[in-house]
Amino acid sequence: MHANDREQLIADLIQNRGFVSFQELDQRLDVSAATIRRDLDRLAERGLVKRVRGGARLASPELAAPSGQVELLGAPFHENIGRHTAQKEAIGRAAAALCRPGEGVMIDGGSTTLQMCPHIANLNLQVLTNSLHIVSALLPQPGTRLLLPSGSVFREQNIILAASGEDSMPRFHAPRLFMGAAAIGPQGLMQADVVLVAAERRLIERADEIIILVDSSKFQGPSGHLVCDLSEVDVLVTDAGISDHDRKMVEDADIKLIIAD
Repeated sequence: MHANDREQLIADLIQNRGFVSFQELDQRLDVSAATIRRDLDRLAERGLVKRVRGGARLASPELAAPSGQVELLGAPFHENIGRHTAQKEAIGRAAAALCRPGEGVMIDGGSTTLQMCPHIANLNLQVLTNSLHIVSALLPQPGTRLLLPSGSVFREQNIILAASGEDSMPRFHAPRLFMGAAAIGPQGLMQADVVLVAAERRLIERADEIIILVDSSKFQGPSGHLVCDLSEVDVLVTDAGISDHDRKMVEDADIKLIIAD
């Protein structure tokens, strides 16, 4: 495949998904790893993509959003919060047990990550979050310090996202990032909206360990925009409803699996 054809393929993948992993490009393109890196470097020099850990994403997330888009794709928060409540509460409790007193963590917005909040009250954490629901839950905790990015509030998810890019994020690096997903499968983690993908990639770039919180229903029928490969995930917390097939998929990807009860 000619260089121009490869670059067009890469650009199309990133335009459609918001992010493409180096691993996928290595599987799709019959060229060396060094050639793929040079292709990505040329696209980055032209301002079409941004190189990030594990692959490349859109240089500006707004390039993937339809003109005038004011709502995120996917189920609104008020619908998700009532689904699989008992499982999400157990997952949140198990995830909170991974936090260490006094450290800084990032908690991405979501109905499952929200369930961590009651269980970190006495840990004196510094928490970077984009979720107003999480902020509201943590404000009564006097020992918990809060950081928020700047950007626009998306009401259907009650989260703060900035389509303009990196400048919206505080200069913050954390040992752990806790995040959910719309779906998960062999391809990796999925979200319904490319704006969410871009925001979560910015969080991933700032964390040493990626911890995913998903109830077992998220393993059914994965589809959407790719956030990251399974190879980027360090820990996955789910409930006992996970199938043997999905358990094997997680373990084969060398991800630590925690079953919450």
